[in-house]
Amino acid sequence: MGFLKIFSGKDPEEYEQKGDVLFENEEYGPAKIEYEAALSKAEKKFSDKTDLKDRLQQKITQTKNALALRHKQIGEELMDMENYDDAEEKFRLARELAEDPELQIELEEKLQEIQTVPVGEVEDFPEFDLRQDDVEEPDYQDRLDEYFTALCASLPEQMTEVYQGYGNDFKIGFVALNQGDFEKAVDKLSQAMKEDPSSESFIPMELAKAHLNLKQYKEARSLLEEFLKEHPDSLQGIQLLCETYWEIKEYDLAQELLTSCPQEIKNTLPIRLLQGETLFQAGKYKEAESLYLNHLKSSGWNEHIAHSLALTYDALGEKEKARDLLEEIMEECRGCGFRVDASIKQQYADLCFEAGQYSAKIVELYISLVHEDPGNKAYYYQKISQIYSAQGNENEARRYQVFAQKSKDKKESE
Repeated sequence: MGFLKIFSGKDPEEYEQKGDVLFENEEYGPAKIEYEAALSKAEKKFSDKTDLKDRLQQKITQTKNALALRHKQIGEELMDMENYDDAEEKFRLARELAEDPELQIELEEKLQEIQTVPVGEVEDFPEFDLRQDDVEEPDYQDRLDEYFTALCASLPEQMTEVYQGYGNDFKIGFVALNQGDFEKAVDKLSQAMKEDPSSESFIPMELAKAHLNLKQYKEARSLLEEFLKEHPDSLQGIQLLCETYWEIKEYDLAQELLTSCPQEIKNTLPIRLLQGETLFQAGKYKEAESLYLNHLKSSGWNEHIAHSLALTYDALGEKEKARDLLEEIMEECRGCGFRVDASIKQQYADLCFEAGQYSAKIVELYISLVHEDPGNKAYYYQKISQIYSAQGNENEARRYQVFAQKSKDKKESE
């Protein structure tokens, strides 16, 4: 911990007092962060203050249990609503936080209870497979409309209304795009564009996504450059065009696009991240580092900026800084009650593994990744096997090596 704490000269007691106020207001996540900052400061500068450190540790434990209990209660409410996926996430977060053994047992029971729920009860997304040649089926249009509407649910309401008015070719193309059938998406979205050639249409942006996935960068670039003339404030359009420029190594064009975007979005987080990523893609790691550091100093903590900075440190060969920052990101996420992104866990675990840090904590991280990222099971089992081998535990090393081989064989056969 402590990457951002270097910008503060506060004493441990000041962090503690702020944590007390937050705890009284039942803001347990922020309170935990303040108590942990106080403990970190006390351990580094006031190692002789045993009573202070013990008191802070007790408050951290109390706060973690309070936060875990809140997640448990929310999880139970979600279960009552039959929202089992979100309920499971809340119970897992609570289990990571809980220090009370009885509460840990209750949470394990809740997670086991969710595992007994039939799969059919947790699937709420309509089934629709464009690859099946059933266009003539009587309910084809109804199923297409239902699936398309479900896909549009994540869009802003105004965008959903616009997309609903583009016609059937667009619907089929949009569904194909989201199902990874990019050639069909290009075909159908191109037809939709002919039917609606309006310069204000959003169809070109969706068509550009399909071209980009097919590595047809010339077509994607042309569509997006024209699209942004009519929609210069479209963050999604700007991001897609930046990605296109990165692929063709036109980094100066990407920077020019970002510096010339409308004033109202110029200083937003998405634009700042794209500026940093453009520098990173161009191999200008020191410039990217400066950009991310300046943002953290001026605007405060942000997980996405911090993650990008950690990746930049890794590229610069500053592995220890990258590890420390990834660890702080994980602590901040857990402190606020959010699940840690699997990619962050993997990057941290891999860096620790590279440094020869074969601790139980790293084994636990890889085991958790087996469940969170099952597509890469073989990789995680292999790492666990290597850690046990380095510790001299050959029985466990062989066991996880078998798991790794089985997972690899299964993936190759699919």
